[in-house]
Amino acid sequence: MTEYLPLICGCLTAFAVTVLLMKFLPFSNTLIGHDRGRLYAEGSSVNIGKPTGVGFYFVIVFALTVVIVNIFTGFRVSLIYAMILIVAAMVTGVLDDRSKDAWNEYIKGAMDAVLALFGSFIVVYFFGRDFILGITGNGIELNVVVYIILAFILYIVSINAVNATDGIDGLSSTLTILTVVTAGIVARINGTLDKNGLLMGAALVAVLLAYLIFNFNPSKVLMGDAGSRAIGFFIAFYLMYLKIPFAFLVICLPFLIDGGLSILKITIGRLTKRKIIILKSIITPIHDELRKKHGMSVKKTWAVLVCSALVIDIIYIVICIIVHR
Repeated sequence: MTEYLPLICGCLTAFAVTVLLMKFLPFSNTLIGHDRGRLYAEGSSVNIGKPTGVGFYFVIVFALTVVIVNIFTGFRVSLIYAMILIVAAMVTGVLDDRSKDAWNEYIKGAMDAVLALFGSFIVVYFFGRDFILGITGNGIELNVVVYIILAFILYIVSINAVNATDGIDGLSSTLTILTVVTAGIVARINGTLDKNGLLMGAALVAVLLAYLIFNFNPSKVLMGDAGSRAIGFFIAFYLMYLKIPFAFLVICLPFLIDGGLSILKITIGRLTKRKIIILKSIITPIHDELRKKHGMSVKKTWAVLVCSALVIDIIYIVICIIVHR
């Protein structure tokens, strides 16, 4: 128990500090912006004027917690580089949140590409290009170029799927908590969860729980791109750190269905100059479909998507346990 004391103290402190930051929003006029509303997003008008970009606060607390506690639990300089990139992803979001007009997709895409490229090289250089299949536990090592390409794609998909899912109160952060916890359990079953993996997962859960106190419907603050883009980057990095990158296809299925389909629909439409429009009869993200077409409240939409994610995660964990017996 003593060996985990720095981790426990660090996460409790991170939770408390994040609560205080969410409550008082220090230097908010300088650091964060206010929601402009989302074009075509169902019910987004209720968020106009709310403080957005508060992801700045909890991402900083998360990164500092990991760095400081890491010193006491077996220092790894590689985690420092990872935290720098996560903070960088947050900064790009802050700049967008604070801008008078939302940045276009090309600027965001270019920044995502740079971050994803650096993130891919860091994973390969410090943690290798081997991984395991989350269900069977079989180890595989890929060619370095192939791994970098797949890692790059994973970062891009994760950043944008999480960003698109962050459309209703509490949804993105709750799904992230389920993702991180499930990933940790699956990695533990497969024997790839070390102290630093536990630290990163626990620290993120701690700050997101604190954030949820103020973001659950009706929300007082919004994480903005500052939070969602950093979280998306972290999820991709975390799964590769735990050696279970392909678990993303299962654990992050709610993100892929809700936000990912929206990105896919927009991308195909623009690449084909709107000659091909998939899912014409479905509003994306899916949370907008549930709200507009099916008349669900924010809380009910949140409950449906979160419960669906919980069922998927439980089934996946049970299968992993059965296979590894």
